[in-house]
Amino acid sequence: MILDKLKTTAGVDVKGKRVLVRADLNVPLKEGKVTDATRLERLVPGLRDLADRGAKVIVISHFGRPKGGPAPEFSLKPVAEELGRLLGKPVAFAADCIGAPAVAVVTALKPGQVAVLENLRFHKGEEKNDAGFAAELAKIGDIFVGDAFSTAHRAHASTEAITHLMPSYAGPLMMEEIDALRTALDKPKRPTVAVVGGAKVSSKIPVLTNLIAKVDKLIIGGGMANTFFLAQGVEIGKSLAEPDFAKTALQIMHDAKARSCEVVLPHDVVVAPKFEAGAPAKTVGPLETPADQMILDVGPKTIAHYADVIGRCHTLLWNGPLGAFEIAPFGEGTFAVAREAAKLTKAGKLVSVAGGGDTVAALNDAGVTDQFTYVSTAGGAFLEWLEGRELPGVTALARGA
Repeated sequence: MILDKLKTTAGVDVKGKRVLVRADLNVPLKEGKVTDATRLERLVPGLRDLADRGAKVIVISHFGRPKGGPAPEFSLKPVAEELGRLLGKPVAFAADCIGAPAVAVVTALKPGQVAVLENLRFHKGEEKNDAGFAAELAKIGDIFVGDAFSTAHRAHASTEAITHLMPSYAGPLMMEEIDALRTALDKPKRPTVAVVGGAKVSSKIPVLTNLIAKVDKLIIGGGMANTFFLAQGVEIGKSLAEPDFAKTALQIMHDAKARSCEVVLPHDVVVAPKFEAGAPAKTVGPLETPADQMILDVGPKTIAHYADVIGRCHTLLWNGPLGAFEIAPFGEGTFAVAREAAKLTKAGKLVSVAGGGDTVAALNDAGVTDQFTYVSTAGGAFLEWLEGRELPGVTALARGA
């Protein structure tokens, strides 16, 4: 398998070498201050290890979606300052990621020092996977380390083209993410269960199709469950659903049965006349949703059933909330099941891997993120992995320079 060919810098002599680290510094900023430094905090141990081994560490990253060139609001300068604070030492900053400004900053680096270069997306060559732009980046480094799994689903100059030009290695975060996903999907301890929630079946068809061939139980939640109800002729009132995908939902259930994968749907649901704070909510059976109400969460019987299903499994993969968790009280189902999964993980009975933006937010709200075995901060890359797709940024590293 190509993933077995991934190499890390462990045992590589990096002393005095210019190590170009492709990281993900795309963190939220407000008034020039980083508001969530999770991605930076995860990056720090790897950068510190390289610096302690005498490398000249050069961090490159994209930031936001600038249009057509440099823009002050998309500068990485404030992010570099926060990274320096977390590292506990100054981090140099170059006003460009290539050319004279980058060369000057990198040339001045001493072994053990760290620099951040300006936003890669200020150059159109980055997203075009342009070989010329990659060559400019490669000029300022001796070794390349890909440590941004969250961007590995994109074939960009800093994730794919550059690996053709210099010795390339997978960073610790990249390996952590890949190892966690392989543990949950490729070599899990069985039985396995996947929780897949979110609003739309249409956005998760490849995920569901891939998972029914990989897991023993598939728990469906969120607005997606409504489309599965609809497919079985169940009235869902004003609930969010995708009638055009009802046949797809039926096909998924049929295929799952053929593969001995049990699809698990809600036993009861929480409904309300509208999706807003303070809306009067009540619990009903899935066959009893009033015509003027919408399904916004799973009920207590479902929570108990989902907890029982997870409790009889050894591996859990989670992507997507079970209800409209952003507004109380419609997050209770997600939070309760997440807490049960966290408890089982803590007791050593479950390997739990979760990912996706809404999933991370829901686990944070439930207060259990640090109790899962692994929680991915990647969005699109995590989903594409669940779909069984090859990620260009990972394949490139496995192929090597």
